[in-house]
Amino acid sequence: MAPDADDEATTTSSEPFLGRSHRSESPRDSRIGSSSSFGQAHIEKRLLHGFPHNTNLKQLLIACARALSENKQNEFEELIEQARSAVSISGEPIQRLGAYLVEGLVARKELSGTNIYRALKCNQPDKACKNEDHIHIVDFQIAQGTQWMTLLQALAARPSGPPHVRITGIDDPVSKYARGDGLAAVGRRLQAISEKFNIPIEFHPVPVFAPDITRAMLDVRPGEALAVNFPLQLHHTPDESVDVSNPRDGLLRMIKSLSPKVVTLVEQESNTNTAPFLTRFVETLDYYSAIFESIDVTMARDKKERISVEQQCLARDIVNIIACEGKERVERHELFGKWRLRFMMAGFQQFPLSSYVNSVIRGLLRRYSEHYTLLEKDGAMLLGWKDRNLVSASAWH
Repeated sequence: MAPDADDEATTTSSEPFLGRSHRSESPRDSRIGSSSSFGQAHIEKRLLHGFPHNTNLKQLLIACARALSENKQNEFEELIEQARSAVSISGEPIQRLGAYLVEGLVARKELSGTNIYRALKCNQPDKACKNEDHIHIVDFQIAQGTQWMTLLQALAARPSGPPHVRITGIDDPVSKYARGDGLAAVGRRLQAISEKFNIPIEFHPVPVFAPDITRAMLDVRPGEALAVNFPLQLHHTPDESVDVSNPRDGLLRMIKSLSPKVVTLVEQESNTNTAPFLTRFVETLDYYSAIFESIDVTMARDKKERISVEQQCLARDIVNIIACEGKERVERHELFGKWRLRFMMAGFQQFPLSSYVNSVIRGLLRRYSEHYTLLEKDGAMLLGWKDRNLVSASAWH
């Protein structure tokens, strides 16, 4: 079960695919988060001796993290070798997750987490603007741009005629899509959509890190209905625990000053922002265990797309959460309760949830598995797996 918003998170040979030849320039104290006595660790070590291949792998991984957090190098080396023999990138969900957690732990020990994270690249508002003639969408993770096809098709079919749509697509300069011809390709894709549905679309690419975005870059014009989208991205912007200037809240205040019609937020429902290392490891283990189990329901284990998602997108996040610290740790998730406070402090109010959208999502989830859950809490939709919330979605103005 995900911890409450006001609480710190307190619970929760494989084929190595990560190189270990690079070292981060940022030193870290591996003793952060020490939480057990030598006697307790000794008992755990004795109980884990002769660890079975598929039993209590979570406990073994936690023991590895605890040994590392307490700077017990010999114990860590012994436990991590046991873990290596119990994990597999093609096994059960916990075995696959374990393979990437093992690599993250080793990267943390060898101070190589930052370079590994950089090397691994992920390959993967209608209502508020319904009567507007000029709509400006600012997407803080434009990726391939195909996520807007359904909305653009709906806008094109309006009885009053299609509006003029301007899309500002933001992607960090090292992104797969921002490099080279990537964002230009997004523009061509949107142009094809424009011609297919007969709707005027203007695309403005911005290959800039989110914290560096300024009002001038967004080019907000009078008479436009502004919609801003933060899809699984805002947690990358540092907060007050990393930078005293608090770029995370500063970005929200800047967006609020633009008077948007709607701001949509989708974020992982996990608490890894300010938690110490061992607590963060347990939270990551709990969260991604549910993620990997849910993937098993929808994608075959030998399917290339699943392997690609796990080895690149998910592994990249896991390594950064486990192996990096300070400004190098950019995967800093917060629970919705914290996001809600940040938005309210920036002056936003929540949009009510759409009962229609809720019912549609529930119907789609039932097609995949009865273990998917959808809850409404504090004005947000919480998508989960069994008893673990995974993603929150909310809308603001």
